[in-house]
Amino acid sequence: MPTDSPLGDLPDAGSDAAAQVTVSGHLTGPEAAEVLDLAQRAAQEDGVGPLSEHVMLHLRYGGDRRSRNLLLWRAGRLAGYGHLDPTDPVAGPSGEMIIDPAFRRRGLGLMLVRALIAEAGDRGLRLWAHGDLPAATRLAAAAGFQRTRALWQMRRSLQSQLGQPELAEGIKVRTFLLGRDEDAWTALNRKAFARHPEQGAWTREDLDLREREPWFDPAGFFLAERNGRLVGFHWTKIHGAAVEAHERGDADEHGHEPIGEVYVVGVDPDERGTGLGRALTLVGLHYLQDRGLLQVMLYVDEDNTPAIKLYESLDFTHWDTDVMFTRRPE
Repeated sequence: MPTDSPLGDLPDAGSDAAAQVTVSGHLTGPEAAEVLDLAQRAAQEDGVGPLSEHVMLHLRYGGDRRSRNLLLWRAGRLAGYGHLDPTDPVAGPSGEMIIDPAFRRRGLGLMLVRALIAEAGDRGLRLWAHGDLPAATRLAAAAGFQRTRALWQMRRSLQSQLGQPELAEGIKVRTFLLGRDEDAWTALNRKAFARHPEQGAWTREDLDLREREPWFDPAGFFLAERNGRLVGFHWTKIHGAAVEAHERGDADEHGHEPIGEVYVVGVDPDERGTGLGRALTLVGLHYLQDRGLLQVMLYVDEDNTPAIKLYESLDFTHWDTDVMFTRRPE
């Protein structure tokens, strides 16, 4: 068991004297594997993954050394995990956490969230809860958090008819070229999402990490150009099975059918109003449909009314919600 930076029992953190929280800036390979197993158990219990893609990449590849990993131990067993990202200079630290289903309803969730608060310091804390589960809402309220943001998951069937993409004159669409398009895509993504708190902060390293993921496929990463200049993109993603299994429609090892995702759609601000975002979305939807997938999903901020209207016009409907809770500095 790791022993660096032990927080132990915090005041009013619960009555389980056998529990302890330890904090480190880096996890060993076995520790990361144990956390990933914990995340899988929680997902099977709750029906929703407890950690974002950002944190899962952190666990698999080491992540930003400034991030903090909080491990909650009880009698030598890993009972919970918290991830703290302190890198946002404007919005402040953000966190995510899991409690093992076998150790719930013992006050350990409150103990772990208070450990995250203590580690975040005097800048406050933003905490993501995936799936908008009632237990997460109760825990957030008990720890003094307020609901401040919601991210919708929307879905549509790919078994119904899709419209055809209508590209403006002068626009050409091609697929992503590994080793050539990374820097141009990173610059356009930063420009397209300049006001987005997460997507606009992506670096070349963030793209490189995703290129290492087994789901990454440049054939499903579409780039729009005008006179050779990159002006838009639609990056698709396929969840749930190895690439070879997608065409067969096989379920993954947990029995989940493969599902496509409108992973990121971005348009140069100079091209807005030309219909490029809608056209690129349809290009990607046709690609996912041609792969034999039955459903497609996407994420969009609840208050992004123009984007929601676009997706609703393409027959997407609200499916689920991720919630951000915020605890202001005292």
